[in-house]
Amino acid sequence: MSQLLNVLWSQYLKLPRSEMKKFMEFPIEVQSNQLKKIVKATEQTEWGIRYGFNKYKKTSDWKNMLPLQDYESIKHDIHRMMTGEQNVLWPGRIKYYAKSSGTTSDKSKYIPITDPNHKDCHTRGGWRLLAAIYDNVKDCKIIEGKSILLSGSYSSDLPEFPGSTVGDVSAIIYQRINPLAVNRLFPEKEIALLPDFEKKLDIIAKESIHADIRMVAGTPTWAVVLFKKILEQTGKQHMLEVWPKMQVFVHGAVSFVPYREPFREFFPSDSFTYIETYNASEGYFAVQNDKSTHDMLLLLDNGVFYEFIPMEEWDKENPKTIFLEEVELDKNYAMVITTNSGLFRYKIGDTVKFTQKYPYKIVITGRTKQFINVFGEEVMVANTDAALTTTCAEFGVNMVEYTVAPIFLTGSGKGGHEWIIEFENDPKDPDAFARALDANLKKVNSDYEAKRFNDLALERLKLSIAPKSTFFNWMKSRNKIGAQQKVPRLANHREYLDELKKFI
Repeated sequence: MSQLLNVLWSQYLKLPRSEMKKFMEFPIEVQSNQLKKIVKATEQTEWGIRYGFNKYKKTSDWKNMLPLQDYESIKHDIHRMMTGEQNVLWPGRIKYYAKSSGTTSDKSKYIPITDPNHKDCHTRGGWRLLAAIYDNVKDCKIIEGKSILLSGSYSSDLPEFPGSTVGDVSAIIYQRINPLAVNRLFPEKEIALLPDFEKKLDIIAKESIHADIRMVAGTPTWAVVLFKKILEQTGKQHMLEVWPKMQVFVHGAVSFVPYREPFREFFPSDSFTYIETYNASEGYFAVQNDKSTHDMLLLLDNGVFYEFIPMEEWDKENPKTIFLEEVELDKNYAMVITTNSGLFRYKIGDTVKFTQKYPYKIVITGRTKQFINVFGEEVMVANTDAALTTTCAEFGVNMVEYTVAPIFLTGSGKGGHEWIIEFENDPKDPDAFARALDANLKKVNSDYEAKRFNDLALERLKLSIAPKSTFFNWMKSRNKIGAQQKVPRLANHREYLDELKKFI
């Protein structure tokens, strides 16, 4: 029966493959059609009337119809929608909202999940992911066993938002998933959606030991916690001794670069496959469709229209955007999205680089608020991830988590960067590690190298090694334990790093 199911599943995936082929061949036309559909659907909403969506004629009109938005500019209207008001950003009453706390703000954000957004963006993105898995995994048999999706939780009984369901986007999608698909997931839905994330991990670790797990999907940070719990309980050397038929780990939310070596220890097999996705509360944007490269295919037909802000425009009051056909390779852009959830020209806060066109592929380089540029060094998360990964390999150590902040100028002193890193196994010579890390950061960022020349503007980075569980305890103190919670890697201020120091 399982083999028959696998054959039928493989055949069904021809549909998402066909859809992907179309937008890969006609990307600009498909994007134009997406925008047209969204604008048409929202003409009679408050926002549609306010900004004259009925006057929309062509894609080039869009930039002049309304200004760029961020969460501050729309949160009042979203709050109205959550209390039951209709036809504000999207037609009708919207009942589902993804709660996103992010890493750059302590305040929660609530993103509408409309029915078209659920079906044509998040669910469709999931089908594209499955197609990519079957295209990249030799003799793929994940459907014959069970898959673990590390999801969050949701609530439908909040007194301030009667009639609205609020929670992690992963939980909202999980809660509405096709009943046939639920049968292939582990554990039971009641456990998967528990609000106590630590308790949930403990239960999954205990109950999955004897399950036939073929795939795990989740944030690498929390997957590591789960795998360690399982290995501690079983006494096994690696995860393939526990789940011998496991084939795929699907990851997203944070860069996988620093986790690649530690995961090879969990899954020591050349045939094991890693697939990256770019899915967020705001939408399902990209999927890695070729495991031999580390970029992702931008999804162009799933209810999202893209604009991009060049890096030199980020800090301007009215930054200029460009459309997909105008992007250049290997340049940092901030993403702007218009979606079928009622987000219009919305600055999502993520930064990407394009690695190729036709088809359009991207890598995530960081967040617009997660960088260090106090001294003109323009250091992004992609830089620090790459430098740290190289240095860890050179010293034979594995990183658990890290964060970096600037050291500001004081009196006659010079500026610099301060790193706090938690290791699986600490380097024997921390000072040598710091020197190598500094050198490797110079190699991947010419601006940092220029500022470090002869220590004229910046001194060598300062390194502090955190004891085991430091980052976990810090995140727990901030109520940031959960499937979608992420450690802030970089900041142009010292708030996070100084808080973290109290736990060392």
